[in-house]
Amino acid sequence: MVDIKVATDTNFEELVLKNDRPVVVDFWAAWCGPCKMVAPEMEKLAEKYQGAVDVVKVDVDANPRLSQAFNIMSIPTIAFFRPGQQPMGVVGFRPLEQLEQQFELAKFKAPAAESA
Repeated sequence: MVDIKVATDTNFEELVLKNDRPVVVDFWAAWCGPCKMVAPEMEKLAEKYQGAVDVVKVDVDANPRLSQAFNIMSIPTIAFFRPGQQPMGVVGFRPLEQLEQQFELAKFKAPAAESA
């Protein structure tokens, strides 16, 4: 199983904004039903794109500054951060296939020989 990092108000810049790789960020909360449905999709995504795209979770209740900074009004919000570009996001549950299509992740897939 792939390790999904947890971002906070203090380490978000390092884990996401200064990352050389694209990062998918799951803005979630423990009490949110659809967020629980998204969690396994995030694990699949992290596994499939290991070494090419990082996956990070942000608990919006524990990190209100991040929710404010990125104008997170509904959860789950899945945001895609590409180095040097504005983030894009989707709100609500999305299966892996929709996230791949929405964020054009196929172009970031590392060949199997290049696993990090």
